[in-house]
Amino acid sequence: MKKPSVLSFLITLLLAAAVCIHGGEPVKDTVGNYLKTDQQYFIQPPNTDKGGLVPATPRLFPLCPLGIVQTLLPHQPGLPVSFSIPYANMETTVSTDDYVNIEFKSNKWACNEFSKFWKVNETSSATEEPLILLGGTPQEPNSWFKIEIAEEGAGANTYKLTSFTGPVGTKPGPWFGAPQLVVINDTAKPLLVKFKKVDDDATSTPRVEKLGLKMFPFY
Repeated sequence: MKKPSVLSFLITLLLAAAVCIHGGEPVKDTVGNYLKTDQQYFIQPPNTDKGGLVPATPRLFPLCPLGIVQTLLPHQPGLPVSFSIPYANMETTVSTDDYVNIEFKSNKWACNEFSKFWKVNETSSATEEPLILLGGTPQEPNSWFKIEIAEEGAGANTYKLTSFTGPVGTKPGPWFGAPQLVVINDTAKPLLVKFKKVDDDATSTPRVEKLGLKMFPFY
């Protein structure tokens, strides 16, 4: 995939000018409260047969940058994330019309040379479904994602993620086939998610580990 060109730069300027304008609906967490940029959340599937989203190595070598998988263990809630809006300088409610940055939150981290922000792998060929990796830059379009309402029948407060270049779905990853996040070609098969707010007493690393977040051997 090619790097953003002049068109992407112009879109960046337009988004910066319109950052305070919300034309969509507020995104809600699992209990119906508005998603806020000053809070942390677990990103989880609407069903209960798998756990939440965690960092993981997308290949045997090199280990970095990390990718993102859905853990196969239902009791694992995932690793907390926070949301931010590019160029916004205050806490706000996340809307379905916003492009947001997504960042994993943890005091324990591998691959320290890479950021914890999500991004689309722009080095992929045009025929591949690009991986969602860590190491993004908030102001770059490949680190922008939208949270859109899932189609009818998906359940209350259920959403799908869309990158700047296409919808986010999964493919079997190298570790026991755990679903690995990619930008998919088939728009009919997006990854459906819910957002569970992290309790204030669960945001520290020791508490997160007690919740079962030793995330394979990748993190």
